[in-house]
Amino acid sequence: MSKGADEPDMARKFLDSFLHEFPSPLGPEAPLPVSLQTRTLSSAEVEGEVMELALRLLGSRKAPLPLAAALTHAAVEEVLGAELARFAVKQTSEDEEEKAATLLDAESLQRFFLNELRQVSHRWREQPRPILMPEQPHLLVSVHAIRNTRRKMEDRHVAIPEFNQLFGIKDGEDRAYFAVFDGHGGVDAANYTATHLHVNLAHHVDFPKSPGKALQESFQCTDVMFLQKAKREKLRSGTTGVAALIVGDMLHIAWLGDSQVMLVRRGEAVTLMDPHKPDREDERERIEKLGGCVAYMGCWRVNGTLAVSRAIGDIDHKPYVSGDADGASFKLAGSEDYLLLACDGFFDAVQPCEVPALVLEHLKGSQGDGHGVAERLVAAAKHGGSSDNITVLVVFLRDPSSILADSLRPPQTSDSEERASNGLFSFFTHKSSPQPDKC
Repeated sequence: MSKGADEPDMARKFLDSFLHEFPSPLGPEAPLPVSLQTRTLSSAEVEGEVMELALRLLGSRKAPLPLAAALTHAAVEEVLGAELARFAVKQTSEDEEEKAATLLDAESLQRFFLNELRQVSHRWREQPRPILMPEQPHLLVSVHAIRNTRRKMEDRHVAIPEFNQLFGIKDGEDRAYFAVFDGHGGVDAANYTATHLHVNLAHHVDFPKSPGKALQESFQCTDVMFLQKAKREKLRSGTTGVAALIVGDMLHIAWLGDSQVMLVRRGEAVTLMDPHKPDREDERERIEKLGGCVAYMGCWRVNGTLAVSRAIGDIDHKPYVSGDADGASFKLAGSEDYLLLACDGFFDAVQPCEVPALVLEHLKGSQGDGHGVAERLVAAAKHGGSSDNITVLVVFLRDPSSILADSLRPPQTSDSEERASNGLFSFFTHKSSPQPDKC
């Protein structure tokens, strides 16, 4: 039986199991099955927070990914269409601006949302087949993250290959979103950005026609939102981040700070971006023009404190630590092997040009199975001396077994080389075309 034919049965089995676990609505005092990230929400934060909770809950129950995305979207739509004023909490702040803002009780709202999710699941189970959007091309994703020797784990990552299903987009264009966030001074900023950046992206006014611009500007939007929360709740954390959005045959990336994304094409590492570090000439000039300074304190730091020059959050270090992301767009020709997104805990110990050999070594040992490749890369970074949190997210753009097979062929007979000689590779960026890194 084909995969497509299996999906309705898999969906129905999951719905049966889910409704068996939640046979009746959650009462007002019933504990939530998933922990909350926050106690109060602004209206702008509702969609991201309820969506994050649903994906976490459904993911922990091994829901089929397209079903989880579609269920979440349907339940979110129900909540956003409801009257939410009943969840408002009384403000006790003495700040007039804060007192004027309407905040919602997160626990009551999330309980209401979970009951809506249960209702949607019940309706879909009763239908001849669950409502699922057409399946997008499959992307194999391998991700691994460790706390390492640090006291806390402050990295977060997001993988949404079902972007269209999650947001109910039906324009026929394939989309997938991936991101890594490296928090500092606490995990609040990383949690927040991992929850809200893709929501801000999907609702950006320019998203349909200019997704690259939308992705880049969504970082600034998320920064503004988090700074409001940080002021309200006296949070001091920040986070660097890198995000990749694949739309059809286009790759759009945006980044703040020193988390990075790289591409491997026909076994060669390709540089896509220049991370933001305080000692970068243009970053130093920007900071000094604003009245700040860059000083060496074990490493180069903004005002002698932060080792990153751009980040979401860091309320005490604005505007020197900027929330404005850089971005770039590239045309994919079909010869690309995989994307790799990682925090500086990885790239401080592993050079980009070392990645292809490490991945190929794993594929040879696993007979072309790419699922564990991120774990292999994290191990390499730890072995290379990294003591930081390490997160690696690999998105295979081709079947890993094909990548392995191509590597074993003589160069003149590989399919990729033959296609390249026919001029079918036209890797394009609106900046300069990236070149392979050299060790």
